[in-house]
Amino acid sequence: MTKNIVIHWFRKDLRLLDNPALVLAAEQGKVLPIYILDNDNAGDHAIGAASRCWLHHSLKSLNASLGGNLAVYKGNPLDIFKKIIAIHDVKAVYWNRCYEPWSMVRDQIIKEDLNASGIKVQSTNGSLLWEPWEIKKDDGTPYKVFTPFYRNGCLQERFPREPLPVPANLEYYKDIDGSLSIDQIKLLPDVGWDKKFEPFWTIGEAGAQLRFQHFKDKGLSQYKDGRNLPSKPYVSRLSAHLHFGEISPNQLWYDVKSLGDDKNIDHFCSELGWREFSYSQLYHNPDLPTKNLQKKFDTFPWLEDQILLNAWKTGQTGVPMVDAGMRELWQSGYMHNRVRMIVGSFLIKNLCQHWHHGERWFWDTLVDADLANNSASWQWVAGCGADAAPYFRIFNPVKQGQKFDPEGKYVRQFIPEISSLPDKYLFNPWEAPEHILKDSGVKLGVDYPKPVINLKDSRNAALEAFQSLKQDIS
Repeated sequence: MTKNIVIHWFRKDLRLLDNPALVLAAEQGKVLPIYILDNDNAGDHAIGAASRCWLHHSLKSLNASLGGNLAVYKGNPLDIFKKIIAIHDVKAVYWNRCYEPWSMVRDQIIKEDLNASGIKVQSTNGSLLWEPWEIKKDDGTPYKVFTPFYRNGCLQERFPREPLPVPANLEYYKDIDGSLSIDQIKLLPDVGWDKKFEPFWTIGEAGAQLRFQHFKDKGLSQYKDGRNLPSKPYVSRLSAHLHFGEISPNQLWYDVKSLGDDKNIDHFCSELGWREFSYSQLYHNPDLPTKNLQKKFDTFPWLEDQILLNAWKTGQTGVPMVDAGMRELWQSGYMHNRVRMIVGSFLIKNLCQHWHHGERWFWDTLVDADLANNSASWQWVAGCGADAAPYFRIFNPVKQGQKFDPEGKYVRQFIPEISSLPDKYLFNPWEAPEHILKDSGVKLGVDYPKPVINLKDSRNAALEAFQSLKQDIS
C-alpha cells in the first residue's frame, strides 16, 4: 500500500526530539520536511543579521539529522505550498505554532486556503509550556504581573505536556527539483564577520543537548544566585537554542524537575515562566514591539543623540560595565542577562534614548533575538511595560560591576585595554588618580574613552524627566 505524502513545515522547531507536529506527520505517511525563509510577511520583524547566521548553521544541522532530506524554499509560504501541492500528491500539512502576531495572521490564511483545497492542516504547540490564551485571571483578562501569572495561572492550569520521543517510524519524501540548498537562501553575510561567533557556540539540536547537559553538570546547582555573575558558568546559555527550537522547554522542565526540588531548580523553572509571560504579553498586545504598554510614556521627553547612541552600540561609552556588555554582544552575539539589564538601563535612563533604539539593536545583533522576549524585556527596563521595573529604578553601572563582577574578570575579558587597572578603579577609571592611570598604561581619551556622560547628573536628569511626565498626566 502506497503511503500518503504529508508535509512537516519546520519553523521554530529545528529538532527531531519532542516535536509534536513531526510525530503527527510521521504517523500519517511519508514526510516531506520543509523550511521556508519568509521575509515577505515578516516585514520589520524579519530575522536580524546575527540570528540569520545561527539559522544557517541550525538548518545545516537539521538537514544532517534528516538524512539530507530537508527541502528549503524562500518566499511567501502560501505560494510555495501551492507549487509543492501542484507537483506532489500531498494530503496534509503539519506545523508547530509560532506566536508572533504577523505569523499568526499568515498561518490562519494558509490554513484556510489549504483546507479549502482539500488539504488537511493541523498545528500543535511545540514551543511553549502553556498556550498564551489558556492563562487568564478568573475574570477572563490576561495577567499583568508575573508572579500571579506563573504561580496562580500557569502552575494551577495544568502541568506542561511531557516530552515526546523522536518518531521511530519516520520515512522521508524529498522534493528533488523544487527546493533550494541552504546556501542558496543566503543567510550568511558576504563578509565573514560571523566567524567570530564560532568559538562561543555549538549550533543545532546536538549542540543544544550538550549545552543543557553542561548546564546541569556545572551551573544548575548555583543557578539562583550565580546567574547574576557574568564571569561564572552558572547561566544556561540556552536562549538561542530555545528560540530556534533546537531544544524544547518541555524537555528542560521535566529534566530539571527529575533532579529534585530546590531553590535553583525552582528558579530555573520560573525563568522558563518569564519566557511564557513574555509570549502572553505579545499575544494579548500585538503592538508590544512598538508601543508602550503604559500609555503615559507616549509623551516621555526622549533625546535624539546619534553620537551617544553609537557610543553605546560600539562599547565606547567610557563606562566599563556597559562597554564590556556591548562588546560581548558584538563578539559573541550574546549578552549575559544581568548585563542586559545594566546596558538597557544605561541607554534609557542615563543617555535618555528611546527603548526602541535598544530593541532594534538587540534584534539585529543577538543570536537569541526573540520578538516576545526582546520587546517585553526592553519595556520592562524602560518602566513602560507589564510588571515593569519602575522608571526611577536606575542601575548604577559602577556599583553593579563591583557587586556582580567583584574580581573584574568579565570587564577585563572584554576591555583588555584597562585590564591593568586595580579593582578599585576598574569600573570607574575616571576617578583613578593620574599616577594610577599612568602606572596601568591607561590614558583616558586615548586608550579608553572618557565617560560620555556624568552618571550622577544623568540620573538626576532622568528622574526630573520622569517627574515632569507625572505632572503632565496629573
